[in-house]
Amino acid sequence: MAPPPLPELPAEPSAEVGEIERALSRVTYLSTRARQHERLMTLAGVPLDRAAVALLRQVADSEPLRPGELANRLGVEASHVTRTVQQLQKSGYVTRVPDPDDRRAQRIQLTDTGREAIARVRDAGARGMQVALADWEPEELRRLATLFHRMVDDFLAHSVDDEPDEPPAPAGTAGTPARNASTLG
Repeated sequence: MAPPPLPELPAEPSAEVGEIERALSRVTYLSTRARQHERLMTLAGVPLDRAAVALLRQVADSEPLRPGELANRLGVEASHVTRTVQQLQKSGYVTRVPDPDDRRAQRIQLTDTGREAIARVRDAGARGMQVALADWEPEELRRLATLFHRMVDDFLAHSVDDEPDEPPAPAGTAGTPARNASTLG
């Protein structure tokens, strides 16, 4: 099956969109640095590598998922997910449960230990973010959160891949900073 055609792109992006792309690249760089991850794990008191944290975040936001679904959402090979799930299962962060739609398949679900770990990671990230944004007015923070959510929704709406869409934000999170950006702290 041939991939869907790419959408028509403008001849040149606006200067504003170019600046947004640059800012997002900087945020991505900051949030994925190894030292930043180590600092976050130390603050959270959780001994997990970046791949494990990414997997736990994904499961926490949409659990339970099949390993193949996790691989698609994380943009990695299924073998990477299998290894990470095995490590997390041995450490007590996740468990495998039967898939209610297909009893031959299994889904990955957080354990209480996994839920506690990801809550600690998110809390440490949010506290770090709070320090970085301490000089911002509450209305500025609300506006930024609203715009971030709108941007992500628009990115998903215009996605050209055939991966499943992100699940909607959990109830009560509208108007709060994007949860996956919490690695900035």
